[in-house]
Amino acid sequence: MRYTPAAAALSLLVLVTGSMGAAKVNDAVDPRAQVLLDDGRAQLAKGMVDAATDSFEAALAVDPAHTGTYIALGDAARKAGLQGKAIHYYREALDRDPNNLSAISGEGGALAEKGALEKARTNLARLEGLCGKGCAETEALSAAIAHGAAPKVVAAEAVKPAPVIENN
Repeated sequence: MRYTPAAAALSLLVLVTGSMGAAKVNDAVDPRAQVLLDDGRAQLAKGMVDAATDSFEAALAVDPAHTGTYIALGDAARKAGLQGKAIHYYREALDRDPNNLSAISGEGGALAEKGALEKARTNLARLEGLCGKGCAETEALSAAIAHGAAPKVVAAEAVKPAPVIENN
């Protein structure tokens, strides 16, 4: 009985300390990085993928803790046809914020474009559990899965014409 108040205080301390570690960190972006992100999104909308990637990388250098920068880099990599690199950026964002809907949807879309439809469906199920079937991220991922894998680009060296023999 005489240890009950001390045990209660100790358990309260452990509870508060544990919840502080799991608390969501403020994901406020540095204003300089926000300007670069806005520029990059505008460039990406115009189809200038390389310039957008440069802006996003500069924003990452200014504020490396902002999750949205990794998602933007993933979007730019997908638009450039670099699905593997896009998956890397989306997973980096998911490491920072495991329930980020845009990162889950982007990773699933990149997986679908790469041909990993089963893994993309896993992301779709996760999205449906988080936000339902009607949210924009779920609809975008459903469309990417329905579209299927992106066509493979073949190098000119891989296609060799058969020699044609003509009689004179």
